[in-house]
Amino acid sequence: MTTGMALGPKHVVDQRPFDPGATEPFGAENEDFYRASSWRLTWWKFKRHRVAVAASFVLIAFYLLVPFVEVVAPYNQTKRHGDFLYAPPQGVHLFHEGRFVGPFVYPYRFTFNLETFRRDYVSDTTRPQPLRFLCEGDPYDFWGMRTASLHLVCPPADGTFFLAGTDRLGRDLFSRIISGARISLTIGLVGIAVSFTLGLFFGGLAGYLGGWVDNVIQRVIEILRSLPELPLWLALSAALPANWSPILVFFGITIILGLLDWPGLARAVRSKLLALREEDFVRAAELMGASKTRIISRHLIPNFMSHLIASATLSIPSMILGETALSFLGLGLRPPVTSWGVLLNEAQNLAAVQLHPWLLFPIVPVVLVVLAFSFMGDGLRDAADPYH
Repeated sequence: MTTGMALGPKHVVDQRPFDPGATEPFGAENEDFYRASSWRLTWWKFKRHRVAVAASFVLIAFYLLVPFVEVVAPYNQTKRHGDFLYAPPQGVHLFHEGRFVGPFVYPYRFTFNLETFRRDYVSDTTRPQPLRFLCEGDPYDFWGMRTASLHLVCPPADGTFFLAGTDRLGRDLFSRIISGARISLTIGLVGIAVSFTLGLFFGGLAGYLGGWVDNVIQRVIEILRSLPELPLWLALSAALPANWSPILVFFGITIILGLLDWPGLARAVRSKLLALREEDFVRAAELMGASKTRIISRHLIPNFMSHLIASATLSIPSMILGETALSFLGLGLRPPVTSWGVLLNEAQNLAAVQLHPWLLFPIVPVVLVVLAFSFMGDGLRDAADPYH
């Protein structure tokens, strides 16, 4: 044996005095990390997901719009312009003949084409008409409390402003898209509240109690998930009485969407509870005499609430798409209620879409909101994953 051969790893002792304020390995920054709650850790990881953060800002902007749709919309959503049926979108310009004017539009004039039996709209580029901001416009009933007429942007005093064109009745499509955001965005939140409540209740019972309760709930979930989704939506929506008011139809559609979406969440809750119910803190709560309801609500569910929020966030787009699909097929919300699905219902006529493609504009906010929820949900799911 060679006497100089090393018999093991060389041990080195750092002779420097210990500095408790050092960053590594037990400094103040790491101490904040180790002492942080699961919510704070989730937030720190979520902030590093730039796409999810950007999607969150998009959603915040959309939902801040909901209480003030009447203010943002240039026109009242029901106002008709008889001289501008199927008018194409008006572009917003800043410069006229090389001179800065500010945001303005060119007025429309139309001639009736006897060959195509259509109105041909032409912009009069000799008369720029400046838009008005924070101005008095069409009156509206603000949240049923008072009558107001303040608008963020108004058409020129002697002109029109059709940013997304008009429909077959001459109604401004952009104003109707803005107004439809209130119903389409709200129905997702209300629907997920119903789904969330049912999923937590039945999933909590199945995961904590187990036994025959778990078997019964699992068989019900399997039956619901085996049913074809779209035909079931159509059947339940068709069962709503035709004489119901728009508000009752809204809540009926919301409950239908919530009742059909809870099984997936219930299974996620069940699987988490099955893993957590054997933990020491649950045993300690049981020995101290805590009730089953308290153990589930105060000890088990908060331990994976971040995962539930991520799951709920990913479920909201399906609610929005469900309402859009039902209203598009004429079995969901109906006029005078305005939603993105109701607006797309008018685009069922392929001939009308071919001649007036701007009727498909309501699909743009649907795509933006669904993508934003999906990106934000992915970011939340990654942030809530302790192994990510």
